[in-house]
Amino acid sequence: METYVSLLELIGTVAFAASGALIAMKKHMDLLGVIVLGVVTAVGGGILRDLILGITPPLAFRDPADALVAVATSILLFIPWLRHRLMHNQRLFDVILLIMDSIGLGVFTVMGIWNALAFDPDRSTFLLVFVGVLTGVGGGMIRDVLAGNMPFILVKYVYACASLIGALACALLWKILPSYAAMLVGMLLVLIIRLLAAHYHWNLPRADDVE
Repeated sequence: METYVSLLELIGTVAFAASGALIAMKKHMDLLGVIVLGVVTAVGGGILRDLILGITPPLAFRDPADALVAVATSILLFIPWLRHRLMHNQRLFDVILLIMDSIGLGVFTVMGIWNALAFDPDRSTFLLVFVGVLTGVGGGMIRDVLAGNMPFILVKYVYACASLIGALACALLWKILPSYAAMLVGMLLVLIIRLLAAHYHWNLPRADDVE
């Protein structure tokens, strides 16, 4: 199980770091800016989760592995030939950003629940769902604020709703399925909902009628 969790965390870290780096490059940031956005996107949600759970210092500061993976991912995407290809192909950029952000959202939503239960198996379902969603969307919110964008959670294709549904499914299934199966179902739900929402342009009602 530890290997499974470590692999999920690695996948999520790379995916979220890539989404942060892509947003930074779209904003024409320098290498430092790309690295900063990559790192905060990858570890920001986990830091918020740990603060809510009373885990201090947060795990991201105890083990630099995730931050180093995020730095490496950001630098890799900044390589000139790769950066130029992404920046000059809007469709490719949008598809990769969507996939990376969706994978990161799904992985970190269920990882939030895993970490909460690892420190206290008696957490309430409400807390598990809250922590799962916060872990999933937290890094992206910080990324968007630093990039000067409206956070995806507020406007983008049922973003938080996808995380909420996945977190709820994972927390409820945890009681009747093996933990790895509950995490897999929750993660896949988030990913599928996000991709379907983007493809079919599903959005919650907006206040477009306000003058």
